[in-house]
Amino acid sequence: MKTVFSSVQLSHAPTHEISDGELKPAVETPDRAEQVLQAVTARKLGDILAPEDFGQRPLARVHTPDYLAFMEGFWDRWTAAGRSTEAFPFVWPVRTLRTDPPPAHIDGLLGRYSMDAGTPVGAHTMTAAIASANTALTAARLVQQGETAAFGLCRPPGHHAGADFFGGYCFLNNAAIAAEWLRDNGAGRVAILDVDYHHGNGTQSIFYDRSDVMFLSIHADPMDEYPYFLGHADETGARAGTGFNQNWPLPLGTGWQEYAPALDDACRWITVFKPDVVVVSLGLDCFEEDPISGFKFASEDFLRLGQTLSRTGLPALFLMEGGYAVGALGTNCVNVLEGFEAG
Repeated sequence: MKTVFSSVQLSHAPTHEISDGELKPAVETPDRAEQVLQAVTARKLGDILAPEDFGQRPLARVHTPDYLAFMEGFWDRWTAAGRSTEAFPFVWPVRTLRTDPPPAHIDGLLGRYSMDAGTPVGAHTMTAAIASANTALTAARLVQQGETAAFGLCRPPGHHAGADFFGGYCFLNNAAIAAEWLRDNGAGRVAILDVDYHHGNGTQSIFYDRSDVMFLSIHADPMDEYPYFLGHADETGARAGTGFNQNWPLPLGTGWQEYAPALDDACRWITVFKPDVVVVSLGLDCFEEDPISGFKFASEDFLRLGQTLSRTGLPALFLMEGGYAVGALGTNCVNVLEGFEAG
């Protein structure tokens, strides 16, 4: 299986995040990608390719023009306001507050285009996010050109980012960008299966009213876990997309034995949907030692995950999302990919 990776993605290097009401050391750091890359190399998964530059159009097919303009110009505006450290939003336009007209002040705009306070933005964030999107797109092209599977070693991740907001360590929605590109380039239907511990709220919101892209997510119950406000079982799509969105919220403490039936069910939905490609949002934070997870996967369970996915018999595009137990991240990631190839 070919892997796509760009070292430019390492330029986004946050030092802190706000979590559990406290300023803590960041967990979405460059060494996540470096550990996976080492495992891909050591286990001889396959060739490692640099991404191509797909330009602005694939990003604009998913994200709004104002959001992209904000992210691309953010650091210049931040430093022009006399700021020099990584940025955190602190006010949001909830419920009775307005977004039109948008605020002129950088702090207001930062709140307008974000969903949480735990996602720092730095000088090289957007550069790394664009490289991450190009990584996903290059891997998508490999599958579109006939590869059975490809791996986009994306970082920062993407599945929490919506059309016009960032959050959950995510800035551009790599899975959505890749799925939209595949649709624009010959795929009649695309399924996105999100196996990250956290619900892929951004991906769901982007495709919620569409029937050509099915979104399926297996994750921790949002009653007890981030992102809290999306990911319930009764969210099944709207308008033309009714029935094309499926969620499996599972209780904290879930291990492979409890997870496997949900995965089997998701794969049945995929088989009935008959997509041309399955995009796998490959979060690895179901691991029992992950610092921000409440699931109980052992490393061997990721092999089982990959083997189960292979039974759909469909081409697969794997895009890395979460996973923060850095020491085991490479092992767990390549376990999925080798499990898929072994079938």
